[in-house]
Amino acid sequence: QVQLVESGGGLVQPGGSLRLSCAASGSIFSINAMGWYRQGSGKERVLVATITSGGSTNYADSVKGRFTISRDNAKNTVYLQMNSLKPEDTDVYVCNVYFRTISRTYQSAWGQGTQVTVSS
Repeated sequence: QVQLVESGGGLVQPGGSLRLSCAASGSIFSINAMGWYRQGSGKERVLVATITSGGSTNYADSVKGRFTISRDNAKNTVYLQMNSLKPEDTDVYVCNVYFRTISRTYQSAWGQGTQVTVSS
């Protein structure tokens, strides 16, 4: 079983910053990619940013130039530095990890989500 522990969310004013973190633990052999998604109001979660174990990144257009995703492979941890926050960024941010288990099967896991609220 894999567990994801998220932290760093909270309430900030417009223009402020937050740093989210997500640490994965459990029966993980290797991690292919980690990322952050918005819970949104629709049926499916919406991509914010992803990063592969090799360092390749992908961002939603709405956060380019403001958010930065990074990872510490040794700690199985992914970070999201969120700068110049806007009220439109308000949402629940959910961590995702795509990994290979000890039994050599591929799995995807989701965190419980952390609330980000941007309000003046």
